[in-house]
Order: sequence, then C-alpha cells, then structure tokens
Amino acid sequence: MDENKNNIPTENEGEELDNILTLNDEEGNEVEFEFLDLIEYDGEEYVILLPVEDEEDTEEPGEVVILKLEDTENEDEESYVSVEDEDILNAVFEKFKEKFKDDFNFVD
Repeated sequence: MDENKNNIPTENEGEELDNILTLNDEEGNEVEFEFLDLIEYDGEEYVILLPVEDEEDTEEPGEVVILKLEDTENEDEESYVSVEDEDILNAVFEKFKEKFKDDFNFVD
C-alpha cells in the first residue's frame, strides 16, 4: 500500500467526521480504511487504520493495520509502508491501546 488519496472529511449525520483513506494494495486495488490515529514511536510516525470493507474472508473483524508514514518528494503526498518488525508493531499498538483504553474494548 504505497499511495494515499485523501478524501475530504465530511460530516456523518451532523456529528462525527468521516476519516476515510483510500490506499492502493500490492495489486493496485483500492482499499478503504478508517484513520484511527497517528502514533509516534522511536522518532518515526505510524498510522493506525481500520479496514472499512465487509469482506467475507476477513479472519479477524476489527483488526487494525499499522503502517509507517514516509515522506515523499512531493510535499502534498504521503506514503505508507508495511512494517515487518513485530517488536515495533507491538510497541506502536501498545501505545495506541494505552491512549484509547477508555474508548475501545481491546481483545488480546
């Protein structure tokens, strides 16, 4: 997932903002995610995303995706890359869980 097309947040039933990002997967398919948060860890920034689509083959409903935010040559664009290091993923997710412990019911 290397390309970001930001949709302008719109009001949802007059109350909440709709923070939807459309990214392209490895095969060039567009996939929508809800942006949950931006976490800084070890001098890097990571986005926490929740897949929007209702796929029948989704193994774990509610499972988030963590991607590293990287700068591009164009100031108006951002790039998201997969994180392979399990220690980093766990540390970023722990920071996210601590920050939102009162807002979400986390399942171990």
